[in-house]
Amino acid sequence: MADLKTQFAQAAEDVKKLAERPDNDTLLKLYALYKQGAEGDVSGPKPGFFDFVGTAKYEAWAKLKGTSADEAMKKYVELVRKLGA
Repeated sequence: MADLKTQFAQAAEDVKKLAERPDNDTLLKLYALYKQGAEGDVSGPKPGFFDFVGTAKYEAWAKLKGTSADEAMKKYVELVRKLGA
């Protein structure tokens, strides 16, 4: 079995090849898990009030604060596999 970072990188490529676009909630979860796995806890200022997409992404990522990078990577890989990539 490949190491976690390799699986994570492969899942990041596989997600681009999904047959169907996931719903918005799933996209936010993918985004947040990827960012947490790649960068750690959320950082930087929260986007402005009228940046609805940016705010949603920021808040989804912020909910994972304290989750280890390894745990986020595992969950990301599992979610991508469930989506059929």
